[in-house]
Amino acid sequence: MPFQSHENFWTLRFPIPHLYIVSSNINGLLVVVCEGMVREKPSSKEEARQYLKDYSGSHASTVGSVLVTNLKTGFRKGEWDRVEIYFHEIPDEIIEKLIEEGIVLNVAGGLIIEHPLILPFVKQVVGTTDSVMGLPKALTEKLLREAL
Repeated sequence: MPFQSHENFWTLRFPIPHLYIVSSNINGLLVVVCEGMVREKPSSKEEARQYLKDYSGSHASTVGSVLVTNLKTGFRKGEWDRVEIYFHEIPDEIIEKLIEEGIVLNVAGGLIIEHPLILPFVKQVVGTTDSVMGLPKALTEKLLREAL
């Protein structure tokens, strides 16, 4: 299933004629919520560092959405998905390594729970990891079935 650029979204084309999924989170529309604040991509290393320190010993949520459009019929439906992530204390040296790598600067809230450096400090995920990573599979399948 190749990704194709489409205006401000990434479009995932399925082998179903005239059916496309627009996943808003791939274009950075997935957000992280922590301490009542919406967090998009960090604007600096300092901001990413603060985000990661805020997650340490605490929790955050991700909120993302999937929009399915059947281009042949015009049917369109979207829904959102929320996941809660709880963390153990994250040592400062781990935070600094993540900042040094730079990848945390490219994702919503600087949050990459599948990264080998952060994974040992994830206490619990209430929801699905695929949703945190950007595309909730079960929701996507449900919307696809409804669009057919």
